[in-house]
Amino acid sequence: MNQSKKKMKLDRRHNLVGWAFLTPAVILIVIMSFIPMVKALLLSFQTGIGNKLKWAGTLNYVRMFQDTVFMQALKNNFVYLIIQVPIMLVFALVLASMLNNKNLRFKGLFRTAIFLPCATSLVSYAIIFRSLFAVDGFINMILIKLGILETGYNFLVNPTSARIVVILALIWRWTGYNMVFYLSGLQNIEYSVYEAAKIDGASVFQSFWRITVPLLKPTILLTAIMSTNGTLQLFDESVNLTKGGPANATLTMSHYIYNTSFKYVPNFGYSAAMSYLILILVAVLAFIQLKVGDKRD
Repeated sequence: MNQSKKKMKLDRRHNLVGWAFLTPAVILIVIMSFIPMVKALLLSFQTGIGNKLKWAGTLNYVRMFQDTVFMQALKNNFVYLIIQVPIMLVFALVLASMLNNKNLRFKGLFRTAIFLPCATSLVSYAIIFRSLFAVDGFINMILIKLGILETGYNFLVNPTSARIVVILALIWRWTGYNMVFYLSGLQNIEYSVYEAAKIDGASVFQSFWRITVPLLKPTILLTAIMSTNGTLQLFDESVNLTKGGPANATLTMSHYIYNTSFKYVPNFGYSAAMSYLILILVAVLAFIQLKVGDKRD
């Protein structure tokens, strides 16, 4: 009886110690995250500035779907999502499979080189891509020397080519980031499984499709959700690489929210409403991906 009481006291003490460590973090999260989220939700139903805020109901949410600029930004985000995310994840998975080969030399060097882009500053890499694809930039210089172009082409003036530049920049920046997740998952797969498949006559593609992809399914699902979340909140590339142009062809929702908050006449209620639409989109797409991708019973 005494031993059980001592055990209960010890468990209670452990719980108290655990909560003592968690409490400061919980308080900070509530103050810095949850309270601003609730205030932003209330703000999304109001119009006006400062002390002149007044309740507007769903006016801001209705306005979003009548705002041609916002609808263009929404369309741009989904163009990036549909094109860039699958290409990036496939590249990351293929590179991870190649770099997981135990017979490959200089694996550390290759892994570092591919991962380095995601360690660079978002602003810096956007400016670098802007200079690369300028009329007198490196890409035009190469194309002219190869005889493909006679004069420099302004990639950032044409809507289609501007979107392609943004997509290329995103793939370059984030492929290595996702590759690290796949490499981590591949480390947990016994190499003997691949050797057994090779003995049975499986090709490299069959091993990749029948072994790597199924065993990495939870990691692929995780990276797909994170990439979807990041793409819907895309900001730096739109601001620093293309400035949302030409004619809002590359403008993203986050960029437009920034403009309506700080660049144009401030409309924080409308900006809050657009922010909550992004939250809803992220939550819905994540739910769909979980339902489609996670087949565990």
